[in-house]
Amino acid sequence: MLDHLIKGATIVDGTGAPAYQADLAVHQGRIAAVGRITEPARTAEDAHGLVLAPGFVDPHTHYDAQLFWDPYATPSMHHGVTTVAGGNCGFTLAPLNPDRPGDADYTRRMLSRVEGMSLAALEQGAPWNWSGFGEYLDALDGRTAVNAGFMVGHCALRRHVMGPDAIGGQPTDAQLDTMLRLLHEAMDAGAWGLSTTQSSTHADGDGEPVASRHARPAELLALSRAVADHEGTQLEAIVAGCLDRFADEEIDLLVGMTAAAGRPLNWNVLTIDSAVPERVPRQLEASERARRAGGRIVALTMPILTPMNMSLRTFCALNLIPGWGDILALPVPERIARLRDPAVREEMLRHAASEEAGVFRRLADFARYVIGDTYSAANAGLSGRVVGDIAAERGLDPFHCLVEICAEDELRTVLWPMPTDNDPESWALRQRTWQHEDVLLGGSDAGAHLDRMCGAPYTTRFLGDCLRGRKLVGLEAAVRMLTDDPARLFGLRDRGRIAVGHHADLVLFDPERIDAGPATLVHDLPGDSPRLDSRAAGIVSVRVNGVETVRDGTVTGAVPGTVLRSGRDTGTVRTR
Repeated sequence: MLDHLIKGATIVDGTGAPAYQADLAVHQGRIAAVGRITEPARTAEDAHGLVLAPGFVDPHTHYDAQLFWDPYATPSMHHGVTTVAGGNCGFTLAPLNPDRPGDADYTRRMLSRVEGMSLAALEQGAPWNWSGFGEYLDALDGRTAVNAGFMVGHCALRRHVMGPDAIGGQPTDAQLDTMLRLLHEAMDAGAWGLSTTQSSTHADGDGEPVASRHARPAELLALSRAVADHEGTQLEAIVAGCLDRFADEEIDLLVGMTAAAGRPLNWNVLTIDSAVPERVPRQLEASERARRAGGRIVALTMPILTPMNMSLRTFCALNLIPGWGDILALPVPERIARLRDPAVREEMLRHAASEEAGVFRRLADFARYVIGDTYSAANAGLSGRVVGDIAAERGLDPFHCLVEICAEDELRTVLWPMPTDNDPESWALRQRTWQHEDVLLGGSDAGAHLDRMCGAPYTTRFLGDCLRGRKLVGLEAAVRMLTDDPARLFGLRDRGRIAVGHHADLVLFDPERIDAGPATLVHDLPGDSPRLDSRAAGIVSVRVNGVETVRDGTVTGAVPGTVLRSGRDTGTVRTR
């Protein structure tokens, strides 16, 4: 007898093939049959009028810690995601050196600063009872509702071996050998490969450049060569140019890494904007050079615009504009005084518009900011209004107006910059770019920047746009981009498609309703810390390894997910 039967669904199988109507049977966690099925099942449901697709694969998340207190990877699982890739950007919770208990605290403070995770949640929500990477994976085994695979972070390797000298120091030959041994051990235990960052925006809890930013190319190439020795492994890397345009030496480094490993390297995130038409070809030049060198470089890009809120009181993207960080780090009274100084504001605006600001130049159009939550009587009625309109009424320039509003709230005001790249030309450029063989949809950062952005709903919002909005991509192609394409990049075994024998990772949705709701602030993290959440519309059911995890927007409580380990659950994706 079958475990479950889904009858009469419109099946979009993930390959890009035309949709068709059929029944689908689930048995022992796998897809047992597809077609007209008469065999009895323990449970069954009528899915006429609904679309049945493979579970979505999110290629870039930071759920490494959250899965301990939230095995459902919310809100991603609500939006049909059944597999997440973690351990990105060089940041992982393991390995930890057992001889330095303080390294766990350093890691938590780093993650709180660089990835916007709640420090209270990190302290209270995870056990931190591991040393080796394999022990970390073991601690998650059997307790997740989603499938999850993890890279091993370069910062953790450096910190384990070099201690505080990882910041600013270079490893001795013996220390590099130890780093390589730890990396091999991590991949033997199931790590998907190596992740690293050289991004100028990544600082630790002390405000210092994170450990991997101090690594020279020889170190990165040695670690990349180690990845080549293990089945089913990858590279993920972030450099400063990911935010705007690669420098020549950054392309050289990325090409050298993927060629040394003979494995794909993915990076996050390709920003597509018609106002900067030269960006896309420059960024994809890295992919072209990699193929010529025997490697492969894949750019992740988001198929939606993800709003990100700002504040002059707490760390956010505004702090990353050159010349802004020192001012926004001052004590609040002094910060307000400096921000009210016309000469200081003029210099800040100059920095924000400079070439050095890169992609953060997009944040400098303060007339297009929308006021969010306010906290003082002086700001009553301003929530939801556009700064440019308020500035015109007050006879102030927009940045001066914004500063005065925030100062009345002691800088607690929530600010929402309106996107500058929501024009038809930018969407047409996205449509063309998505067709490139080395461009992959994804880059949600889910699990990170929790009170600033909510990228997890990109799957449902994209499908809703494809079905009822701009219709830039057909349904079959859109599903393939969210399922089979990332599954093939990571070499996932028997996932990403609807096919007999594949794991029954499935999402059943109503094509007339699928979408994502607005991001709202909730306080449901350990320590009552806040995060942005978004509810899914039109998701009828989500199954992971054949077991239902979501029904009509409600988590079932089942935890059938698998910690996906390289070699066992992933096969090698060769680049030559």
